[in-house]
Amino acid sequence: MRIGVPKEIKPSEHRVGLTPASVRDLAAHGHEVFVETGAGLGIGRPDEDYEQSGATILPDADEVFARAEMIVKVKEPQAVERARLREGQVLFTYLHLAPDAPQAKELVASGATAIAYETVTSRFGGLPLLTPMSEVAGRMSIQAGAYYLERAHGGLGVLLGGVPGVDPAKVVVLGGGTVGTHAAHIAIGMGAEVWVLDRSNDALRRLWTQFGRSLNTVFSTQDSVERHVAQADLIIGGVLIPGAAAPKLVSREMIATMKPGSVVVDVAIDQGGCFETSRPTTHDDPVFKVDDVTHYCVANMPGAVPRTSAEALNNATLPFVMQLADMGWEAALKADPHLAAGLNVHAGQITHAAVHEALPDLPYRPLREVLAA
Repeated sequence: MRIGVPKEIKPSEHRVGLTPASVRDLAAHGHEVFVETGAGLGIGRPDEDYEQSGATILPDADEVFARAEMIVKVKEPQAVERARLREGQVLFTYLHLAPDAPQAKELVASGATAIAYETVTSRFGGLPLLTPMSEVAGRMSIQAGAYYLERAHGGLGVLLGGVPGVDPAKVVVLGGGTVGTHAAHIAIGMGAEVWVLDRSNDALRRLWTQFGRSLNTVFSTQDSVERHVAQADLIIGGVLIPGAAAPKLVSREMIATMKPGSVVVDVAIDQGGCFETSRPTTHDDPVFKVDDVTHYCVANMPGAVPRTSAEALNNATLPFVMQLADMGWEAALKADPHLAAGLNVHAGQITHAAVHEALPDLPYRPLREVLAA
């Protein structure tokens, strides 16, 4: 198969779809890999590293898209990239379509087959291609929150872990999944008072077993969310419904009850965010304030640490890229129902039920019908 790797063009995005190590494995299987010049510079890998791994370097994205049967990226295709897609071409990347109707409409119009990292499942019930970036984002959320709690950055002037004789900051984590677990791990390590809210008793038991009495767990209800939001110095939003828009757990009214200078970090912003007051921001302009509460809503948080993120992502994606390349997308999806769960768009139609629920006006064909055909 001819596989294309364009340079990421979303603002402040420095990751790359395939590392040289991944290219080498694909080339060993007889596949051609076309890499746009400079695509790996953000992770410190020049074109020469890709050439030594067996890739062909192309001068621009137009050529990469024109020559490739499958495009492997990191972030959702931007408008100029969507215009390059063609009927029958495969796109394998993060999409996050539910809150992004313009992208979904253009992918449908392109006729391409779009497989989303974030909805590929595992036999254990997890999301293996979302997990590594959720791990990174969960850890980064505490770093960002601690930074913006400093008075010089508009915060309360609170040290996350406190000092002897002075209370630590109260960190509230909404969601006990991968983001929440890793956020709790870092916050506990920094000495904060940490509370995790979740509607899954199994998740709360797992966290209790992992962290013991250093972590406080609370079943999530409207009452408990309201109470802990009002008391929090830092809130991490880490809820996820695969493929669907994130639920708005924290209303504008709840934000108004928070202490001036407190901070919210919305890791769910890729799926629309779980704070009613959230809107996507960038690494160049990461925060805004509502009712004197700092909102950090960067939509590609792991892009700030691209070396770590690209390696972690490739560790997870390479086996699936190899399946698609070795077998072709149709045979690969029919053979693996977990990879098939990643199919979001095919031949001018939405194919994922949660995306269809969020965007009911777009043409829809259930996944089972696509696979049967």
